[in-house]
Amino acid sequence: MPGFPGCFLRRYVYDGVFAAKRDATMKALVVDDSAGMRAYLKMVLKGAGIEVAEAKNGREALTVLASGAAVEVALVDWNMPEMDGYELLLRIRANNALDAMRIVMVTTESDASQITKALDHGADEYVMKPFTREVILDKLQMIGLGIA
Repeated sequence: MPGFPGCFLRRYVYDGVFAAKRDATMKALVVDDSAGMRAYLKMVLKGAGIEVAEAKNGREALTVLASGAAVEVALVDWNMPEMDGYELLLRIRANNALDAMRIVMVTTESDASQITKALDHGADEYVMKPFTREVILDKLQMIGLGIA
């Protein structure tokens, strides 16, 4: 994407961790204050055979994660009440137990500085709303989750 050199090419060394989990049901966490957006993302992910947990803000997402849910990927909105997606991103990345979890920001924040900020602080990919089912599934493949 012009203007964002290297931002969308994440630095991964695939060690087979996620490949080994393909036989089991993958679990995603959808974090968005919009019930409609959560429902749409849930439909897309379930259609790809992924189990989905939901949270309407970052605080709820941390509660889900603290419950011991084995989440491989979180799809996170930026602008939410109580705790926004950027703060959630920082808290997840500060927790060593969640190092392997992939994070895809799914948001209306389209400013180049916001995209760079999220990617520099640990987001694995970035999707701007509106988007299609194919964009979400492509991003999951790009981050090594082996979605068919």
